[in-house]
Amino acid sequence: MSNEFQFILYEKKTNVAWITLNRPEVMNAQNDALRAELVKAIEQAGEDDEVYIVVITGAGEKAFSAGADISQFPTRVCADIIKTKGVKRPFEIIRDMPKPVIAAVNGWALGGGCELTLACDIIIAADNAQFGQTELRVGIIPGGGGTQLWPRLVGEKKAKELIFTGRIISAEEALKLGLINQVVPHDKLKETVEQLIQELLKNSPAIIRLAKIAINKSLETTLSAGMSYERDLFALCFGFEDQKEGARAFLEKRKPSYKAK
Repeated sequence: MSNEFQFILYEKKTNVAWITLNRPEVMNAQNDALRAELVKAIEQAGEDDEVYIVVITGAGEKAFSAGADISQFPTRVCADIIKTKGVKRPFEIIRDMPKPVIAAVNGWALGGGCELTLACDIIIAADNAQFGQTELRVGIIPGGGGTQLWPRLVGEKKAKELIFTGRIISAEEALKLGLINQVVPHDKLKETVEQLIQELLKNSPAIIRLAKIAINKSLETTLSAGMSYERDLFALCFGFEDQKEGARAFLEKRKPSYKAK
């Protein structure tokens, strides 16, 4: 367990980096210090060749993250935000990092907390989890990707309804909307995430990275350009040792032994 953070717990085990937002006394609300540590932790996991998968969760039983720390809002001015333009936030870093990132949502995921989950590649939620893009209730719009991700995930009309009203939805409703991947009993959340990790580790980390890059590209370009990009990445697979190992293992009817390269 890393001790370099004040508001984040960072633990690396068996090729997985577990990042835990650690302000349970305020439902893991994200103040500037926590957000800076979160960026550092995600970047650290992304740069670590021994990390194949990243999991983000919240400390305590009630919340993944209730969003931004509103106590900082009264003194914040427009110029503060403008100065940070161009600085990558957790959303961009997670999307750009070619490693699978899993959100283990153990409770409330509101505002910036909800946006953090949406940035992740796979979302597993406890049955007590609730999601909401609640920024309009405190006089702002979503600023961490919410206005861009919600329409892509649930469609324009539903996205506008939920963002305009700030309505909070249950994990079951989020599942029906296609916002998340799975809902499980709260006491089975970590076990379920670990099972998913084992499934992912059966495949080559290097090839999973290419798959993530290709899928992300599909949301940023035309179909014809995306198909061309996919073909290039498909060809690139054949330059990896793991591709040869995967093919040999299949033909020899054995489990592959991947080297992530």
